[in-house]
Amino acid sequence: MVRWIAISALSLLLAGCDETPTGRSRIAWVPHGMMAELGSDTFEQMRQFTPVTTDPAIKRLAECVSAELISALADSWPELGVPEHWNVVVFEDPVPNAFALPGGRIGINTGLLKVAENPDQLAAVVGHEIGHVIARHGNERLTQQLGIQGVLMVIGLASDGDVSNDALMRALGLGSQLGITLPFSRAHEVEADRIGLKLMAQAGFNPKQSVELWRNMMEVADDQPFELLSTHPHHESRIAVLQEYMPDAAAIFSSVPRAACTPL
Repeated sequence: MVRWIAISALSLLLAGCDETPTGRSRIAWVPHGMMAELGSDTFEQMRQFTPVTTDPAIKRLAECVSAELISALADSWPELGVPEHWNVVVFEDPVPNAFALPGGRIGINTGLLKVAENPDQLAAVVGHEIGHVIARHGNERLTQQLGIQGVLMVIGLASDGDVSNDALMRALGLGSQLGITLPFSRAHEVEADRIGLKLMAQAGFNPKQSVELWRNMMEVADDQPFELLSTHPHHESRIAVLQEYMPDAAAIFSSVPRAACTPL
């Protein structure tokens, strides 16, 4: 049995060594299907315990922005094989958060719409969160947190020990109190910013509005009890990263049709 576990572990290691959409090497051992199932289960828990908005204008805006970004995924990274259809839900929560989960789930808090002043700024946030998913940051973090023994337990190749629900939630960037976003590593956050910036530009949203969004975040950060949108890097550092990659994003934006999402 030990021999087969070792062989399976080696197979997982070889299969898990690949590159993110930005070209960074990573190791992500957990199968796609299991991450999608984890994302789906978590999303359903949130829907059970957090009220969902019934405001049709808010729902239209969230769905429009998300749909434009999802459509642009195929143009930007056709090799990823991401879900064509994503479930988008707006939660009645005053904390300005958003998140995306494996398996095609996007959650947006109503509080974010008071910070994101237009569809472009909302696209900056949602694009960033989609970036975490397509770069498989949750998978990578779960692999790092639990190690090979933990991953083998998760996928049923070993039977000893226990994997806590909190560990799984942390891997997805969520707290045990669902809906609270936890920081990914600095490398993950920077990478998600890069991916989100390119994605929003490809979708026809003005990438310069990503900087304005984070300036808005700086103004409200002191009044918020929770981490805002996985803000592990300092706001100014995040803005510096966005400005570094802005010329390429602006060039993409100038070459595509403008996204047609109606603001609130």
